[in-house]
Amino acid sequence: MGDDSGVNINGPDSLKGALLYILIGIAIISYGGYDYVQQTEAVRESVEVDATIIELDIEADSGTSSNPGANFDPVVEFEYTYDGSEYTGTKIYPADIEQNYETQSGAESAIEEYQEGSQTTAYVSPDQPGDAFLENQTSNAPIIAIVLGGLFTLFATVSAVRKV
Repeated sequence: MGDDSGVNINGPDSLKGALLYILIGIAIISYGGYDYVQQTEAVRESVEVDATIIELDIEADSGTSSNPGANFDPVVEFEYTYDGSEYTGTKIYPADIEQNYETQSGAESAIEEYQEGSQTTAYVSPDQPGDAFLENQTSNAPIIAIVLGGLFTLFATVSAVRKV
């Protein structure tokens, strides 16, 4: 069933398209799983370092024409020294998939405990000293990617079965 927007809610028009969608869904699941494992290891292996917050901000992203809702991204920048070398970090959580928020207040709450110029503790994985983070816990962003990839793959699989 289609509508005037040109969006086909029955899924891809061909079996090849459905298979491509399945592969994309599996790629999203795989990346989310990989990122979750990486951040879990980073939390487990991390060591504490002293850090100085040098910038805090909230960036608003107005979205796209297909996804017009605004998202708010907390921005943090901090300096730290590890093993005699100086680094600059920008991660709140160890995940590569950044967490964004639907409200400005949600994004603000993610960085409310930090103040520009203040000292804090950052966490560094000895294997990747240039990749520090402020919260020594996993974020749910990779899990969300896994779930969305799973739903995308399920939808594409159902569509592929219908095309056979």
